Amino acid sequence: MKKQDTQTNEQQELTAEEAEVAQENKVADESIAEASAEDVLNLAEELQKAQEEIASLKDRYLRTVAEMENFRRRLAREKQDIIRSAATGIIEALLPVLDNLRLGLQSAESHPEAREVTKGFSMVHDQLQGVLREQGLESIEPQNEDFDPNLHDALTQQPSDEVEEGKVLQTVRVGYRLNSRLLRAASVIVSSGPTTGDSNA
Repeated sequence: MKKQDTQTNEQQELTAEEAEVAQENKVADESIAEASAEDVLNLAEELQKAQEEIASLKDRYLRTVAEMENFRRRLAREKQDIIRSAATGIIEALLPVLDNLRLGLQSAESHPEAREVTKGFSMVHDQLQGVLREQGLESIEPQNEDFDPNLHDALTQQPSDEVEEGKVLQTVRVGYRLNSRLLRAASVIVSSGPTTGDSNA
């Protein structure tokens, strides 16, 4: 009888221990579950922060690349402007040389004995014009064209039966443009149209 009671007590103690262990395991599982949920939330927050940081870094990178590209283009444009400015000064200084060569050649036409010399100077004139043309120089010789105050400087007006009123009758001095920018307006005489019979009255 005592033996049975002892066994029953032992079984009860084991059952109580098992219940206690089960309870402890349950509490541990719940703690693990809570900890896991908290870890997941923390990881989700860290992931979101990392994604936001990546987006911010990507945006900064793209902005930096765009700024560098703009800087490179601006630098190239400024370099071209400096080259053009330097060329402009030299070409402007050569314009009187072109004028004198042209006048000399026109004057030499009335001296047939200097034909060979004139031919040589004409070749030099053409060569110089060719070099300047390669640098963007364009001559403005508006013979029989409409007078344009933006490109032409009217010295005077003269009547003409051949050239319509308002058109250029004669180019006295050639004008020049460099890369579409006006260096010097052409000096011209403008036609005032046909002569009228009122002058005999």
